[in-house]
Amino acid sequence: MSVTIPPVVEMEHISKSFPGVKALDDVRFSVFPGEVHVLLGENGAGKSTLMKILSGVYTKDSGEIRIAGDPVELHNVKDAMHQGIRIIYQELNLLNNLTVAENIFIGEEPRTRGIIDWKKMFTESQKLLDGLNLSIDAHQKVSELPVGQQQMVEVAHAVSKEAKVIVMDEPTSALSSKEIKELFTTIRKLQKRGVGVVYISHRLEELLEIGDRVTVFRDGQYIGTRNVREEDGSIKIQLNDLITMMVGRSLDQQFPKVKFTPGEETLRIENLQTEEKLRGCSLSIRKGEILGLAGLMGAGRTELARAVIGADRITGGSVYRGGKRLRIRNPGDAIAQGIGYLPEDRKLHGLVLELDVAKNITLTGIKRIISAFCLSLKKERKEALNLVGELRIKTPSISQQVRYLSGGNQQKVVVAKWLFANSDILIFDEPTRGIDVGAKVEIYRLLNTLVEAGKTVMIISSELPEILGMCDRIAVMREGNIVKEFLRADATQDAILKYAIGAEA
Repeated sequence: MSVTIPPVVEMEHISKSFPGVKALDDVRFSVFPGEVHVLLGENGAGKSTLMKILSGVYTKDSGEIRIAGDPVELHNVKDAMHQGIRIIYQELNLLNNLTVAENIFIGEEPRTRGIIDWKKMFTESQKLLDGLNLSIDAHQKVSELPVGQQQMVEVAHAVSKEAKVIVMDEPTSALSSKEIKELFTTIRKLQKRGVGVVYISHRLEELLEIGDRVTVFRDGQYIGTRNVREEDGSIKIQLNDLITMMVGRSLDQQFPKVKFTPGEETLRIENLQTEEKLRGCSLSIRKGEILGLAGLMGAGRTELARAVIGADRITGGSVYRGGKRLRIRNPGDAIAQGIGYLPEDRKLHGLVLELDVAKNITLTGIKRIISAFCLSLKKERKEALNLVGELRIKTPSISQQVRYLSGGNQQKVVVAKWLFANSDILIFDEPTRGIDVGAKVEIYRLLNTLVEAGKTVMIISSELPEILGMCDRIAVMREGNIVKEFLRADATQDAILKYAIGAEA
């Protein structure tokens, strides 16, 4: 991107320390008007700390911040907002029981003689939404909107306050492909208005589509800034180069798939149906293979997994294990049959964040560490230490609360939990969501290790490169049905998407 105008934000020589940790060490960062500047780095690299300094949540220890060339001190969030800095967090900050308009103008409602001018508020909100080409009714309650549109409401809220820079933290982590395209369209409209966008994401392929420049942090230090495109618009940067900058080493393969010879059938689903979603799904998985489940959001992928583990009631069809028909009425029945489920939201459904690593690991198989009606802390410690070592979970100790681990290590704790429960059929729902690129490769290698050890693995993922890179077979779902199966060698992104959206004809 050729730039002749000065940056709207410049941050130079920024440092920040917390007790025992230097989070940022003499880093720099800048954003130009109308630019999308992608900020990359592994978890703990310092990205969020820098953005919290820019948005006034933290104060810097040293360095200088300039807005439109003028030095400023951002002591709090109000200071940052006054300077036109807005941040949209991954966990949306909306009030679901209020309307879209109320969320956009919250705290700054237009008033006439001290009374809220509702007509003006709804009119101005709708005008703002229409100006961004958003098909959202200002009168709707936020709770009635899908996640993608809720994200757009956050964008509209930021724009309504005359934002100069909008920071988007993992904005696509819970969006469908269609919603991501809508978000990118909105971002491009912001660019035309001269708004600078800081875009934080673990999905490297997104930066090639939406980014102008990319800056990489590692271990609290500035590593480098690169232009994404040449002057003629062609892609300039190589993803492998960015990965090397992020992790400090070369990753020979982004998807280190190891091929194993499939064995006997371990799990078979025949004509599976549920009240809400499934319309007659059939598939089988064999020992020594990874099966990928692809499809658009709402296609029924997670519902299929929940039916198999007994979380959703099956109204028709059967589940077989090793040729034997199973009667799974609840998750406890699935655990007893050696079926483990790693949920999409590991923090909400996969872990007990207030408990330590050891207790999270032994939770599903707690009977194994009970002696004479008492919990054996010695057995718990031994089993937890073995699995922490086996899976290379990075934690100060097994007594550490699991909430303080990185996303990749939290996911490993969930895997350890199911290994402790003697599960040999493992269903991973969005296995690398919210995990940085270095940790993703570790999870992929872990999948290879599990399959090599005789486990059967199913992956549900919205990231097609992940599905294509790690799966031996790929089943595509649409509207509660399995509509197509591919061998890895025959699958392409285009072919999968055609069946996912019903355009295969």
